Amino acid sequence: MPADKDPRPEPTPEQVARVREQVRSGEITLDLSKHAEDASWPEEFLQAVKAEARQARRERRRPPVSVRVTDLHVEFELLGDRRDALRRKFVDRSGPGRIVVHALKGVSFELREGDSVGIVGSNGSGKSTLLSALAGLLPPTSGEILTSDEPKLLGVGAALLPAASGYRNIRIGLLALGLDPDEADDLTPSIAEFTELDDALERPLRTYSSGMRARLLFGIATSVRPRILLIDEALAVGDKAFKRKSRQRIEDVLAESGTVVLVSHNMREIESICNTGMWLEKGELRAMGPLKAILDMYGDTE
Repeated sequence: MPADKDPRPEPTPEQVARVREQVRSGEITLDLSKHAEDASWPEEFLQAVKAEARQARRERRRPPVSVRVTDLHVEFELLGDRRDALRRKFVDRSGPGRIVVHALKGVSFELREGDSVGIVGSNGSGKSTLLSALAGLLPPTSGEILTSDEPKLLGVGAALLPAASGYRNIRIGLLALGLDPDEADDLTPSIAEFTELDDALERPLRTYSSGMRARLLFGIATSVRPRILLIDEALAVGDKAFKRKSRQRIEDVLAESGTVVLVSHNMREIESICNTGMWLEKGELRAMGPLKAILDMYGDTE
């Protein structure tokens, strides 16, 4: 004999819409026995409501998305030998000699607040290109990058002037990071103290040793506290004592940033900072997930 049909009445479309809105808002919980009207509805509908309530509860617990990358492609055009390119264009009429490098190929991922992502991959895999694209320094050839706040790339070397003094370059670097002139003036003394360069800050940057220059760059770059922080091989600089000091500085920056993306060949640094791993290879996203699993996968290929 066929099973008896559930005698309880089907909910009306208006009731369904109201219940689903209550589920999304959290007003209806998984304990549907508290809702007398709902308890009289068919079991199949009640189970569907419970499933929606569980999904809504999981979504409410998850941190908001801070970075969403969709089908990202980045290509470079590299001109070949200048004379050869001119010959091809004007003599052979075969067009300019150029090489197209497809640095990123359809990369897609999503990051949430609280994520600390370590990117691994062999040289030329697209790691630094991805950071530059996230920071807005490289335009995508195609695809989309959406962020909840302006990402900041740890590094301001391109903005500094060799002929200007250390003090002057501190101010230039801070302005390049997006601070207004008053903020730059307020921060300059603390950065000068941090670098321990003392009287050298009165001299032109071109007179600095590589270690002195690294201290200055690091002090400027770590003076801001962005919600989305991008780091490309810049965690520790200087001698042993200054490396300890710079390590504490970067930990303070990380503690105040909502999302961190780190590119480094130092696996210890990645393991100490990151909770998520991303493996790029030849411009493609090979894998992304819990850090240990990604590092194990990547280590097996070396």
